Amino acid sequence: MEFLCYHRDRTGSLALRDELIEAHWAYMDQYAKEMIARGPTFGEDGETVTGSVHVLDLPDAGAARAFAFDEPNYQAGVYRDVLLRRWRNVLGRTMWDFPGGREGGDRFLVIGLGAATAVGRAVDPEVPSACEDRGDLIAYGPLLSDDGATWLGTAALVRASDPEAARAVLGTPDAYADIEVHDWQFGGRPS
Repeated sequence: MEFLCYHRDRTGSLALRDELIEAHWAYMDQYAKEMIARGPTFGEDGETVTGSVHVLDLPDAGAARAFAFDEPNYQAGVYRDVLLRRWRNVLGRTMWDFPGGREGGDRFLVIGLGAATAVGRAVDPEVPSACEDRGDLIAYGPLLSDDGATWLGTAALVRASDPEAARAVLGTPDAYADIEVHDWQFGGRPS
């Protein structure tokens, strides 16, 4: 089962985050084989870390909850909240398989939370026509209910020229109550 976990930082927690960086990486090292994508999000200045996204293939919802809530930064109070949802890897690849590589171009996390009138639509959404070549999609898939049967939204990691171009990967905005766009970069230990 695939899951998307987005830990959002608590205001003023950067010093604590920095203090725990090695503990965070050591924790994530335990999940290296399960990782589909990972990395920090940034504020409007492009430098201030605002969160951490991880997409993983785990055995079940219990394992996903353990991953999200046992994480050292979460335990220490770095994060203000956690979005944890089942997810489906529509592209069938990891971020390391992305043909565009780790560098070049701006990268974004796009989260579309389904509008009440659209929730429950097909759980295998087609990739929007704006992305048919999939060349700028790093990861893409639906956010699902715990049982995987109900569509609740869509999440994507994308290379785009700006936040509006990133937002466009979700296609028709009418299906969404809210769309968040966050600056994002490939994560993991520095080489």
